Amino acid sequence: MTPFRHTHASSEMRTLPPLAAHAPRFDPAAGLLFVVNAASGAHDVEAKRGVIESVLSAHGCPGELLVCRPAELERVAHEAAALAVARGTAVVAVGGDGSLNTVAQAAHAAGCPMGVIPYGTFNYFARTHGIPTDPAAAVRLLLDAHPSPVQVAALNNRLFLVNASLGLYPELLQDREAYKARFGRSRWVALVAAVATLLHAQRRLRLHIETGSSVRDVQTLTLFVGNNRLQLAQLGADPPDTLAGTPGHGSMAALMLRPIGTLAMLKLMLHGAMGRLGEAAGVESFEFHHMVIRPRLAPGRRTVVVAFDGEVARMRSPIDIRVLAHPLYLLQANGTANMANRPGA
Repeated sequence: MTPFRHTHASSEMRTLPPLAAHAPRFDPAAGLLFVVNAASGAHDVEAKRGVIESVLSAHGCPGELLVCRPAELERVAHEAAALAVARGTAVVAVGGDGSLNTVAQAAHAAGCPMGVIPYGTFNYFARTHGIPTDPAAAVRLLLDAHPSPVQVAALNNRLFLVNASLGLYPELLQDREAYKARFGRSRWVALVAAVATLLHAQRRLRLHIETGSSVRDVQTLTLFVGNNRLQLAQLGADPPDTLAGTPGHGSMAALMLRPIGTLAMLKLMLHGAMGRLGEAAGVESFEFHHMVIRPRLAPGRRTVVVAFDGEVARMRSPIDIRVLAHPLYLLQANGTANMANRPGA
């Protein structure tokens, strides 16, 4: 194999095999398959290619870059995952949260390992698992890595890595993308968008929630589910430890925000900025393994707006959120696999 190949499709790609229940085959000498979303333009793609090629060439390692448009990302990710299984290698997501989610969905379904080169804003998934946020360093890590199991979850039939939500949080994400399109992508733009959304929060969700033997009806501005200890810790929103395992290690955390006024919302944002969201009035948090949500919808409506790993979509009710029995196998540095987010027993 040549040290590096760049293509937009491959005739070797085939139908996906059944989900792998055990650690997948991984040959470190096989060329990694890098999936790159060209959403941010040709210049950005060239910059990413340059980073990947330079590191691979410096170490004499093979690799293949699969560049695709946003509309092709899901198909290319699934084809690349199938090819990775056939070759005994891994598929690598190059991009932000949305790209990571799409590639993870494909890798988990195919049963192949997945690597990450993060280009997102917060990069919670990469940081939690010891993956450098510097792209060149992330590529170098992949060259001496092995697959380690990490917990993943599902929202209905959609896998997610970091979080999922209903209500206010999906609205916040939609507003954030509008702000980024106008003012550029940065953490400050994301913060301003969040403040603007929260200060105008009015819509209440009426939800029927089932978690194990617990059944109740609630009114809330948002229901947020976290599968990432780093994000929860930074918010100061770790739930009471009521189950075997912890969020990201056998369970997940849910946060609900009861309807509040503007002044109370300002206080809540201050608590969140200080990493003390769990102390704010009106915030409830709890652990769970499996939760079924039945929103009270307007007559004639059958879907609800949801978000997962920064992506927004509509899903049919009921909404089923659960820790998946099979982990995702993530390429991590030898000896540094993060125990906090490994699947629990």
